[in-house]
Parts: sequence; C-alpha cells; structure tokens
Amino acid sequence: MGPLISCDDLPVTTSPQPPTEPTDPTGRSDHTGHSHAGAGHSGSGHAAGHGHSHGHGPAAPVSKHLRKVIAAVLIPFAAAVFIGMAVLWPGGAPAHERTGVGFDRQTQQGTVVSLENVDCKSVNASQVPPTGDTSTPEGREAQAAQTGACKKATVKVGTGPDQGRTFIEIVQPGAPRQLTDGQEVVVAYAPDAPRDLQYSVIDVNRKFPMALLAGIFAVAVVVVGRMRGLFALIALVVSFGVLTLFILPAILQGSNPLLVAVIGASAIMLIALYMCHGLTARTSVAVLGTLVSLLLIGLLGSLFIGWAFLSGNTDDNTGLIHGLYPDIDMSGLLLAGVIIGSLGVLDDVTVTQTSAVWELHQADPSMGPRALYRAAIRIGRDHIASVVNTLVLAYAGAALPLLLLFSIANSSMGAVANSELVAEEIVRTLVGSIGLVASVPVTTALAALVVSADRPGTPDGGAGSGPVRSGRGRRRKR
Repeated sequence: MGPLISCDDLPVTTSPQPPTEPTDPTGRSDHTGHSHAGAGHSGSGHAAGHGHSHGHGPAAPVSKHLRKVIAAVLIPFAAAVFIGMAVLWPGGAPAHERTGVGFDRQTQQGTVVSLENVDCKSVNASQVPPTGDTSTPEGREAQAAQTGACKKATVKVGTGPDQGRTFIEIVQPGAPRQLTDGQEVVVAYAPDAPRDLQYSVIDVNRKFPMALLAGIFAVAVVVVGRMRGLFALIALVVSFGVLTLFILPAILQGSNPLLVAVIGASAIMLIALYMCHGLTARTSVAVLGTLVSLLLIGLLGSLFIGWAFLSGNTDDNTGLIHGLYPDIDMSGLLLAGVIIGSLGVLDDVTVTQTSAVWELHQADPSMGPRALYRAAIRIGRDHIASVVNTLVLAYAGAALPLLLLFSIANSSMGAVANSELVAEEIVRTLVGSIGLVASVPVTTALAALVVSADRPGTPDGGAGSGPVRSGRGRRRKR
C-alpha cells in the first residue's frame, strides 16, 4: 500500500487496478487481489494491531443504515458539547488587581548590558556576618555572601513604559541562576516599590530555544506523517486553543471545573479525532470508546478525591489561585486535571483497538463478533502492558524533586503515600490508568459489534455476500 495523502482516511494505493473494474451480472468483482492484500496487511492478530494500528488502511465498508445509527448517537452528543461551550463561553479571564506574588507580577523584557566581578562583602554589607557554622545551607550561604566573589550586572529594560532604563542586579556566588553579558532576561516590575527596587531579574528569556525546538518537532511530524502529520499539528493547535480560550477562563469565571473539563475535553476529542482520522465509522467507534472511558474516569475521580479528602490546594501556586479566586472549587479543579490529562493517552488506545478490529475483519470477513473480540483483545493486552506505566512514569517524573525530599527525610512509603501532595498524584495516576485499561475491552467490544453488524454489499448498503463486501468495500468510503 502506498502512503496516505490526507487525514480523512481517503487512501491512495499502488494497486494497478483501474478506478472501475468489470463485474459480472451478479455484481461480483474480481476481488482475489484485494483478499491477498487484506491478508498481507493483517497477518497475525498482533501484527494487525501493532503494524497498522494507526495507519488506517482501507477498511471494510459500512452500510448506510449503520452510519445512520452511529450518527444518531454522536450528532446529539456533539451538539450538546458545542451548545455547552456556547453557554459557558467565558469571553476572557476575569480581571484582578495584581498581588506581586509568584506568577502574579508585572513583567518586562530586559538585557544584561554589562557584567563585572565584585567583592561580595562590599555589596552585601547590610547582611548579617557569618557565624562560622557551615554545616547548614544557611551558614554556607551567609559565609559566601561575605567572602565570595559576586557579579554586578547592569540590566537594561527593553519593554514597557520604562524602556531604556537600567538597574543593577547583584548575583550571589551560590545563586542557581547565573547571568552572562548580553543575556536576554525577564524582569519583574513593582510600581509601588522605591525607585531603586522597582525592577529585578526573575528569569532568563528562553523564547528562542523553545521556539526552535517546537519548529523541529513540527518539521519532524510533517516529514514523517505527511498530510496526516500536518492535520495532527492543526488538531494540536485547536486543542491548545480550547484549553486556553475556553477551559481556563471558564474555570476562572467560576463555572464548575468538572463540567467545564468534560465539555472541553469532549470538544478536543471530537475535533482531534475526526480531523486526524477522518469522518468515518471507525473514528466514530473510537470516539464512543473514549467517551465511555472519560465518564468512568470522571466517576472514579470524583469518588476517590472526595473519599480521600483531597483539597487540591497543596502548593504555592494552587494557594495563590485560591487566594485570587476564592470561589474556585479546588478539588473540582484537581478532577478536571485528571480528565484532561488522561484524554491524550485514551485517544491513542481507542484508535489502536478500533483499527485492530477493522483490520482483522478485513483479513477474514467471516469472523463473528466473538471471534473478532477475542483476537483483538489479545492485541489490546499487549497495548495495556505497554501503556500501563505511561501515566505512572509521567507523574513520577514530574514529582521527582518532591520524591527526593521524602527520600532525604527517610520517610516510610506509607507516610509518603499518605501526604496530600503524593496522594493527589497517586489518585490521579491510578484513576487515569483504570480508565486506560477499561478503554481496551470497551472499545474492542464496540468495534466488534459495529463491524460485525454491518452487511453492505451494494452502494446503497444492502445485504450482500462476503466476497462482494471484501472486494468492492475496499474502494468505498467507510
């Protein structure tokens, strides 16, 4: 088979057969070549699932009646999702008075225009002299502030009302962020502070390397994925648009975080799956499997977050959010994060399982729903084994500094798991993983029932014999 040229599952093959082929009076076509191709695509059950799980090659045809049944389920759901978005649309994040704490600060861009080495004692004269006890971090920092070599950076403000203004930034020898001459930096602006203290460096400017990395990623996706990769990138942009324009502002406006997350995640799911995999019955089955799994994750998450008394307010950032917007339900925000975080991996699992069932049905159209389910679930078990660690390792990697702190404190595993910081991640991980595992049999069963209930044999979707379905169906849109 040749490459796919678009994300709507309209394949272009290297088959030498013309667009129309002669048929006998009974309507049968010469499908021998197609049946061999189907066998070649599938091979064993595992090969079908892993070799072509995302390739979306030509699938078995879908009757008009079955398309109507699927549409009767999905169209009302999609309408409800987009009506919900329209009703809850926030129109932007609510304004608030800046506190000057954490991320809630006014910032501008700046540049380090000069850098010189100075004696720390001369610029830290107001600090308390060291006691000589260097066994503690505080003692070591105090000693370095009096005896080490500091850097005196002159920083020029590049944006804002004070563009062109310069200020002095002292970099201590033990500071985690060291400045270099000509470096682009981010500076915080405190208008109520004394003039000499209004500006300070809070971070470095990483826009160029981040943009370059994003460009490399986009090029790699398009080069390897071709048109499908391009549509995947467009779907990614749309997903971020839904997140930043709808989900986040709606939560800040005071809407129920769980309701907003369900509607937003459903919109992302519909747009991303249909844009990348086509407006087909196979994609519709994957959408249904993803929806059922998301509902399960929502129910389990709501149950265990309440049962474990998880507040969702566990660090400085969540505390700042709660302080600025006290009406936000922080536990609901935690549940919303669980649902949105699980969506991406769920899409992968459901699309894979649906594709496996379709490929197995192509290879042997005589397989019934039970046989299809048994064959495809074997592929699904392999998939479960490969993704069961996905969320666990992702959250463990994000919380690695926290886990190191517990290790340093020689805390027991029970004490670590019982702390709210870690308990949140455990609930988030296990609830998402249960949804992932459940999505495999649910999606496999739905796909097996749908493809087995189909009886297309004519362009209008009437009943027909197996050979007609195997031959003519490979050229028809699903």
